[in-house]
Amino acid sequence: MEIILKEDIIGLGFKNDIVNVKSGYGRNYLIPQGKGVIASPMAKKILAENLKQQAHKLAAQKAAAEEKAAMLNGVALEIAAKVSATGQLYGSVGAAQVAEELAKLGKEVDRKIITMKDAKKVGDYTALVHFHKEVTVEIPVKVVAENAAELKAAAEAEAAIKAAADAKAAAAVEETEEGEAEAEETPAEA
Repeated sequence: MEIILKEDIIGLGFKNDIVNVKSGYGRNYLIPQGKGVIASPMAKKILAENLKQQAHKLAAQKAAAEEKAAMLNGVALEIAAKVSATGQLYGSVGAAQVAEELAKLGKEVDRKIITMKDAKKVGDYTALVHFHKEVTVEIPVKVVAENAAELKAAAEAEAAIKAAADAKAAAAVEETEEGEAEAEETPAEA
């Protein structure tokens, strides 16, 4: 089923795009929600005429999107999240957290135009900001452990406990070997 989109839908298309969707998705969601119309021949002619008349307006929208994109060039985010001892995050880091971090930097971006694979582990990720169908900005996102000092201290404490247990076990083995050696020497003297 061909649909003409009335608004941008990330993952599907942008306003005034003609997209193919499953008929149930089109009839049950896009059309009733006002997000699209059926792409009949008449609707396509109307769309072409509207695009021709709005060409200068669309160029201005693209220029505004490029300005916003230039504002984000060179921005790299570091997001702190709570992490378990195994390195797994409690929850995940996604587009909403990226939008919050950008807001802290004074760069207001709607979270709906940000796409990012949810981060479930500490590491480096990339968030895409779609300002316009031809203007997209990649933002590097580094997810770090919020409780890194606590995790490091816990790991060091665990290592110290293990070292102490190993030393105690080694001492016990050494005592056992000395006891066996003395027991062997005693019958030989008699």
